[in-house]
Amino acid sequence: MNSITKEAKGSGHTELAADNAQYIEALYEQYLNDPSSVDTEWQTYFVQYKSPNDAPHNAIKDQFLLLARNQTAGKSSDQATSSAPSALVDGGNPKKMGVQQLISAYRRRGHRRASLDPLNLEVRAEVEDLTLAYHNLSEADLDTVFPTNDLSIAKDSAPLREIIEIMERVYCRHIGVEYMHVTTSVEKRWMEKYLESNLGHIKFDTEKRISILKRLTAAEGLEKYLARKYTGVKRFGLEGGESFIPAINEIIQRAGSYGTKEMVIGMAHRGRLNLLVNILGKNPADLFDEFDGKVQPEKGSGDVKYHNGFSSNVMTPGGEAHLALAFNPSHLEIVAPVLQGSVRARQVRRNDQPLLDNKGGNSVLPIVIHGDAAFAGQGVVQETFQMSQTRAYTTGGTVHIVINNQVGFTTSRQEDVRSTEYCTDVAKMVHAPILHVNGDDPESVVFAAQLALDYRHEFEKDIIIDLFCYRRNGHNEADEPSATQPLMYAVIKKLPTTRTLYAQQLIKEGILNADQEKQYEDEYRESLDRGDYVANSLVNEPNEGLFVDWTPYLGHDLVDEWDTSVDIEVLKGYGRRMAEMPEGYKLQRQVQKVVEQRLAMQTGEEPLNWGAAETLAYASLVDNDKVLVRITGEDVGRGTFSHRHSEIYNINDGSMYVPLAHMSEDQARFATYNSLLSEEAVLAFEYGYATTVPNALVVWEAQFGDFVNGAQVVIDQFISSGETKWQRVCGLTMLLPHGFEGQGPEHSSARLERFLQLCAEDNMQVITPTTPAQIYHALRRQAVRPIRKPLIVMSPKSLLRHKLATSNLEELANGKFETVISEMDDHNADKVTRMVLCGGKVYYDLLEQRRALGLDHVAIVRIEQLYPLPEQRLKAEIEKYSNLAEIVWTQEEPLNQGAWYYLAPHMYRIVVPHPTKAKVMEPVARPASAAPATGSPKLHAQQQQALIAGGLGISVDELSK
Repeated sequence: MNSITKEAKGSGHTELAADNAQYIEALYEQYLNDPSSVDTEWQTYFVQYKSPNDAPHNAIKDQFLLLARNQTAGKSSDQATSSAPSALVDGGNPKKMGVQQLISAYRRRGHRRASLDPLNLEVRAEVEDLTLAYHNLSEADLDTVFPTNDLSIAKDSAPLREIIEIMERVYCRHIGVEYMHVTTSVEKRWMEKYLESNLGHIKFDTEKRISILKRLTAAEGLEKYLARKYTGVKRFGLEGGESFIPAINEIIQRAGSYGTKEMVIGMAHRGRLNLLVNILGKNPADLFDEFDGKVQPEKGSGDVKYHNGFSSNVMTPGGEAHLALAFNPSHLEIVAPVLQGSVRARQVRRNDQPLLDNKGGNSVLPIVIHGDAAFAGQGVVQETFQMSQTRAYTTGGTVHIVINNQVGFTTSRQEDVRSTEYCTDVAKMVHAPILHVNGDDPESVVFAAQLALDYRHEFEKDIIIDLFCYRRNGHNEADEPSATQPLMYAVIKKLPTTRTLYAQQLIKEGILNADQEKQYEDEYRESLDRGDYVANSLVNEPNEGLFVDWTPYLGHDLVDEWDTSVDIEVLKGYGRRMAEMPEGYKLQRQVQKVVEQRLAMQTGEEPLNWGAAETLAYASLVDNDKVLVRITGEDVGRGTFSHRHSEIYNINDGSMYVPLAHMSEDQARFATYNSLLSEEAVLAFEYGYATTVPNALVVWEAQFGDFVNGAQVVIDQFISSGETKWQRVCGLTMLLPHGFEGQGPEHSSARLERFLQLCAEDNMQVITPTTPAQIYHALRRQAVRPIRKPLIVMSPKSLLRHKLATSNLEELANGKFETVISEMDDHNADKVTRMVLCGGKVYYDLLEQRRALGLDHVAIVRIEQLYPLPEQRLKAEIEKYSNLAEIVWTQEEPLNQGAWYYLAPHMYRIVVPHPTKAKVMEPVARPASAAPATGSPKLHAQQQQALIAGGLGISVDELSK
């Protein structure tokens, strides 16, 4: 029994106690840095915990705490988990532990003492664990020399006074750093070394400082110019947050020096115009024309100036780099996952996709600019963070900048806007370091930008810059903020601008004089007067190799018919290859059966079901047409209803095999990923991906179509309207399982009516395919036709294995997508007096009853494409039947949902001119309902019988039992 545990047993007290946890953890950090720097007893103790995978070292601290709790509770040392070294302090210096704890406290809590707010509105409470007394130290110890241990300074020892001065300078001035929540020791040690070796701040040379001043001059100068020229007009100016411009300029230039070739930026409206002009290089004259109303959209609706995207090339120390500012709506944070999708697509195009266990992704850098209120308040932020280190969605780390002006529109009271200390606390969920920085210290801001970029480059993880600043004007330029923030704006009105403060500092230090400072201001204003470009590194003749060529996909009319045929022998070959497994691969019994049955289907021996046809579509696209295919969504590898099985697992070792990725050596990429349980951020990501890679089929599948409304913002603001607002074409495909099978209101409807309500200007396509051949040709048409429009598919559930919902291989090889499918039975057209129009699963219910009852006077026609509606095809179907008297639309959805209200005006316009004067009958549907479906299986069956009977024009009693 060692000395510590002896003492614990006798008195219930131990130096190895919970309040020494900081010291223990710091000592372990020191050991990891240099094992020889700690006593041999500690080396012996720590070596048992160190793992080759550098497991989170919090486990070591927990071991000590558990030991301390056991001892404190009066347990013997034999009951403790480990035997600790015999002493925690050197015998000759019993306060060494207190000094080490104080250093650790600064690293953890120094940000609470840092001077971050330019307005100094909050009186920050004294941080108790940064006091000497807290660690059993006093002023009498200030001149005592202590070992510096793992402090990253060029001294092995220093007086306590000097140690405190260093820690104050590093952690408590204008940068407050939170990184002790990071779980890996390597990252913590890297941060400590970066901060402490630079003493929390790099001393910039004169050239760099002048450059910072010029960027501030540009940031302030543009806002002043616009305020004077367009007084009171909305522009969501950057006043108060001007340090953002030198910060992002630093990130771009430094990333370029690392070899980054593309940078994609996402941000909301605050400061966006400033970024466009001063960083991306938009011509100021073009911006002024937009203010003057001289710029009108060539087609579509267009959008306001502070939502539009932009791209340009800039020169960096590492060569030319492409910058892209993503288009965004007023939904502040939704652009972040869209941007991530775009970045991932660019990385894949450059063959630089980041992997979770390997380096990659540095060729393309995502930069996201946030507002403080939205960053803390909107759930899509958490979703996007949760995606950041997953297989399907990682982009190798994002640099986040929060323009923290401490107010959201009119709300600034912390108890109203969040429950956390900082607006950035949500980022701790992924252990991202957070750099809080005072925006009125531009050099600290630029240093934080350097640190952030270097961290991202080193570890390929997210990092956050929390730019504490203020908003000099109201939410917009016509708003008066003092009505709701009187005290804040009383301070702001007296506060010199960031540029003024920095210029005064440089003048005081003799870096420049007042005439030079005014010259910079005058030169910038004169450039704006002339309409000159003012971005300082813009490339006038950009390298077009950094752009993606969308020309082949633009300017085409949306046509329904396209050749989607593939030689039947080629399809059979794909089927055989999909059935081949790696040597020694053993499949689960039901999966083995699926593989065997699918082989028979895909080689023409049996009719194909849905899964067999769908996977043949993917195989033919990646190999025959060299089209990238990406499929994501919850459970897409197997499929919610076990129909796809694109991922096959070896039951012996759990390894995964993707047959569609092995069609040929020169095939295009096939990727399938089960997503996290999210709709909004995941669908936004896939939209961003699809708008970046033209030669691709990007598919997102909902687990059930009912859940798609969790991503309604993405559908409304991007998918349905992105082309008309921003001229952004997108070929995203959405598979939404839809159908009424008695599973209740949450598992029946993909809200078909909502998509149809959004349809206009040929903005997308909405289909309800009912055969395997139809989904095969729809997917192929979506990819091989040189037109990029979103495709919304009301995909089936029960039809995946319905005995009638099959196709033969010849239909795949030689057919095409049919927008309307005619009556499939051989009826005498002259005897047909009633036509049932329908779509989806209800067709097979109608068909089986009609056949059973021999209702030869009823023709059933399927509308497989609802938008754009194939009116000419429908007219042709009606004209086949000269004695037609009744035309009725039949749907499973309630009357107020589904397709009827969209179809009704078209139906009357198509039918009225018919020579027989056939009547459009009242639609047949479930009764209008606030919920999509009933939760009662009995009521569901009754409603289904009623609508089938109503569609066929008979009573329920006449239905076949």
